[in-house]
Amino acid sequence: MELITTLKANFWKSDVHYLISRILYKSWLFKNYSRFTAEEVVRRRFKKTFGRELNLQAPQSLNEKIQWLKLNERHDYYPVCADKYAMKQWLADLLGTDVYNVPVLYHTPNWRDISEKTISVFPCIVKPNHSSHDFIILRSREEVNWAQLRRRCRFWLKRDYYMESQEWQYRDIPRQIVVEKLLETQEGKIPNDYKLNYMNGKLEFVYVSFDREGINARCVFDPNWKVLPFYWGNSNQKEYVPCPVDIPQPASFEKMKEIGEKISAFFKYVRVDFYDVDGRLYVGEITLHHGGGYDKFRPEKYDMIYGEKLKLEV
Repeated sequence: MELITTLKANFWKSDVHYLISRILYKSWLFKNYSRFTAEEVVRRRFKKTFGRELNLQAPQSLNEKIQWLKLNERHDYYPVCADKYAMKQWLADLLGTDVYNVPVLYHTPNWRDISEKTISVFPCIVKPNHSSHDFIILRSREEVNWAQLRRRCRFWLKRDYYMESQEWQYRDIPRQIVVEKLLETQEGKIPNDYKLNYMNGKLEFVYVSFDREGINARCVFDPNWKVLPFYWGNSNQKEYVPCPVDIPQPASFEKMKEIGEKISAFFKYVRVDFYDVDGRLYVGEITLHHGGGYDKFRPEKYDMIYGEKLKLEV
């Protein structure tokens, strides 16, 4: 995934750079994914990540069970929930209101539509609806290089996230660019991201991304907001590092759990992301397979502990 990380990090300065990046990206996809079945791709990447064979016949760890869900679970509402635009209507239908959705300022399937005329409200965040970890924050009109932004959007719309992740729900999402209002606290900071992890309809733990533009801490809590001594992420850290700050329970935590429980009823495993903006609650997104099933637990034993909690009919 090193190439993909590099492509996402670079904001191309010319069309030549964009063209070269596209060629490298397609070559990388073909070499690593296009020649194999979905199960072969998943098995190969799982072994490379964890150093052991993937057990799909009798999965035991949480990451193994997430891989099993990726390859076997199919429901017509999965692509809708994974679609960062369509999910908003699904959520409004479920809750009877769209009050928990982040406001959409603009959306389009055509990267050429991105311009000063179509994006006029700042600050905002620009992202594709069909992938993960792709976004650009625009805080003012003066900072925007519109040609560069359109090139980035063009790449996003071409990006085959299903091919990379083998997560079925991303395969047929109608691709478009979505511009949302940037959520900010009264201090002008991006709010914390509260990721509620549900297994068989029960909240097991909350993964918190704290102060992303500051110390950028990652901490985990149980449903009663007690710190849990593990980490589950994609970094190369070898050991668990205790939470460096005392993160207070968000004001809307009980409402988060209430909404999360309603959403979790549709999934064996699901992660529901929330933002609390000075007590005002928003649903960020619905994630069916955290980290694609490749994030590592530190300590490793928690992969098995939570794998035992997730019950599947294999």
